Amino acid sequence: MNIIKKFSLGLLISLFLTISANADKIRIGTEGAYPPWNSKDASGKLIGFEVELAWTLCRYIGQQCEIVEQDWDGMIPALIMRKFDAIMAGMSITAERQKAISFSQGYADEVASLAVMKGSDLEGIDTSEGINLTKKTGAVKKDLKTLTSALAGKTVCTQTATIHQNFLESGDVGKINVRTYKTQDEVNLDLTSGRCDVALAAAVAFTDYAEKSGKPVVLVGPTFSGGAFGNGVGVGIRKDDTELLNAFNRAIDKARKNGDISRIATKWFGFDASM
Repeated sequence: MNIIKKFSLGLLISLFLTISANADKIRIGTEGAYPPWNSKDASGKLIGFEVELAWTLCRYIGQQCEIVEQDWDGMIPALIMRKFDAIMAGMSITAERQKAISFSQGYADEVASLAVMKGSDLEGIDTSEGINLTKKTGAVKKDLKTLTSALAGKTVCTQTATIHQNFLESGDVGKINVRTYKTQDEVNLDLTSGRCDVALAAAVAFTDYAEKSGKPVVLVGPTFSGGAFGNGVGVGIRKDDTELLNAFNRAIDKARKNGDISRIATKWFGFDASM
């Protein structure tokens, strides 16, 4: 009995020390598998646009930060269960996600695009350069009709639980064969191996992969934004953490004003993706 009591006391002390150690830290969840937004280097260290931006924002907030790796499909549940305090994982601000969590103001744009292997018959898709789904104008409807015809019978691959999957299953481009994967890396691998006719993700995810792998992956058709694709990428926060939400918004304002977001985005994306 005494052993049990001592063991229980030891657990309580350990838990108290852990909570105390993390009290002044902002724990930020990221996937670590969505380059160049977030990824890992050869040593397993988390790197990328959002990792570097997270350190910058925490510096403006005036608190220490800890980056926590989390699988994408469990990101929001892990936040709600307090595994970490905020999400910075290329997560677009959408009405559906806002039912569960709050978002800071956007810090970057995530324009989506279709990608194929060079030589694909889809390279010649004739649409406008960009489709904004916020308002389905006549021109947008015409482009969606063109895409519906082009994608008919094709296998379109994308990462699960993303805005890209939501769009593909929305009916805007007809009823198509959608194949989902746990990570973007798996999407890239199956696209290059021929198990996907075409894939959908953030445009920069494909261009980054093509550059680093040397594989002839090319973007086709229009870029996508608005509507199901959300309103930029922001920091995800639990709904009751209003003080932390305000702190991130102030930090993003400072980082934008001082040019930090533009500088970090250009470093990782090759262009200024800041909002």
